[in-house]
Amino acid sequence: MRCAISSRAGQVLARGRLYVQSDESGALRLNFVSDRGTFIPGGIVAPDGDMSVATQELFEQLFAEWRMTDLTLTAMAKM
Repeated sequence: MRCAISSRAGQVLARGRLYVQSDESGALRLNFVSDRGTFIPGGIVAPDGDMSVATQELFEQLFAEWRMTDLTLTAMAKM
């Protein structure tokens, strides 16, 4: 899924894609990779498909990358 990550002020920090990938143990992990190649791993998707924990971990990693809170992830339609 294409997406953009924006600051509280509306500045786009990165554009890229959000995707789920199987890791070495077979667990599904939510990840973000920017168009410039920055890879940010998120958390593990729950066995029932719940992505709450995976999303929380991803936003913690985004904070570690940009040192900003109140980031917004916006999905974009492919055109």
